[in-house]
Amino acid sequence: MNTTRTRRALGALAATLAISLTAGSATAGAPTLSAHERNTIRAATKQFRSLDAALAAGYVPAGGCAEHPELGGMGYHYLHPGHASDTVVDPATPEILVYVPDRHGRLRLGAVEYFVADADQDLTTDTDRPTLFDRYALDGPMPGHEPGMPVHYDLHVWLYAHNPAGELVAFNPKVSCDG
Repeated sequence: MNTTRTRRALGALAATLAISLTAGSATAGAPTLSAHERNTIRAATKQFRSLDAALAAGYVPAGGCAEHPELGGMGYHYLHPGHASDTVVDPATPEILVYVPDRHGRLRLGAVEYFVADADQDLTTDTDRPTLFDRYALDGPMPGHEPGMPVHYDLHVWLYAHNPAGELVAFNPKVSCDG
């Protein structure tokens, strides 16, 4: 997918994720990252606590704030078109950064998200399901959230904002688009 098409296809990602198949709730024994894994991602992404740094690194806005009335919110997604167009799940280079508004409306980094287009674009197969750290299966395959967006896999990792539903759960009940 070229950069323009990637931006267009994923442009409404945040607004439409509320109906995505990634919705879920934490259960006893829900997976969490090890301290080493968490530190690896945090060391690679800490500079993106500054939205200006994310923009300078090539991340672009990907729609409005995503929120679900029962599950909570995600926040604002910023997509890196280059990372989103490959099939690599590299903990140090997330495809999407998720910013949550604070009570004053300022955006702060809440989560990182890993995104991979499904190789065969078939919702009924998952033999190509990617993993993070060779341990955490990405959610999906799920349909694109708008015309032109591919069938894909994704996984949210809430490192910068606590998610009581689970560190690897898409929606965060403590996040609201109103801050």
